[in-house]
Amino acid sequence: MLSVLTLNLGAAARPRAEALLGWLSKRSEDVLLLTETSAGPGTAYLLDQFRQGGWTVIKAADEGDRGAALVSRAKTLAADPRWLAGVSVPGRVAACLLDSDPQVFVVSVYVPSRDRSESKTARKQMFIATLLDALDALPSDLASHTVLGGDYNVIARDHQPRHRGFLPFEYGLLERLEASGYADAYARVHPGEQAHSWIGRTGDGYRYDYLHTGVAVAGLVSGCRYLHETREGKLTDHAAVTMSLRVVPKLLATADPSSVGALF
Repeated sequence: MLSVLTLNLGAAARPRAEALLGWLSKRSEDVLLLTETSAGPGTAYLLDQFRQGGWTVIKAADEGDRGAALVSRAKTLAADPRWLAGVSVPGRVAACLLDSDPQVFVVSVYVPSRDRSESKTARKQMFIATLLDALDALPSDLASHTVLGGDYNVIARDHQPRHRGFLPFEYGLLERLEASGYADAYARVHPGEQAHSWIGRTGDGYRYDYLHTGVAVAGLVSGCRYLHETREGKLTDHAAVTMSLRVVPKLLATADPSSVGALF
């Protein structure tokens, strides 16, 4: 069984990164899709602890921006650098091909947030457009075996409660994923249920964090749920999302990342 978890780290500084590492190290998931990483010492510490524990860590240069990382104790295979190469902010995606039966292409993504400014709106719109185009350009067999997850910073058009202010291109991210054959893992396991992963200052919930699967692996999903302990315990302001699939991964020999020596 292959298990995948996605969690927004909230650009954790070192003390909170240590607490997040303690929580993550106790989890059983094989692949971690980590979003809102930062160029600061907190992210560097957390990822380096996983590296020292023998995990594979994939993270593109973020040029000081917030980004995404992928951490895996499932063995990985060489990936084609052209896959997802057209995404407008490369540091906000991290991907690898797992050595598993069947093989699975895993993608961690952190969609930019925005305010009402034209520049941030254009940046988010460009990122979403280029991400979707890159996914559409994947070889068909790879696309069908894709697991995509992270903080998309969008909600569905029929989200409950309703929230004003989202633009058509933001609703379009989820709608185009569905049209391209990617299944919303939580919605597939819990049809008709409205989940939330982030709570605003008014107490209203938003579903920003997702896991999607390509057509060849959608039927292999055996469970998917939101873990609010990360938010309730103030490790971060987002719930985690975890998913299990009937896929057999080859695993690395890894150590507990919270117990190996730190470099900082």
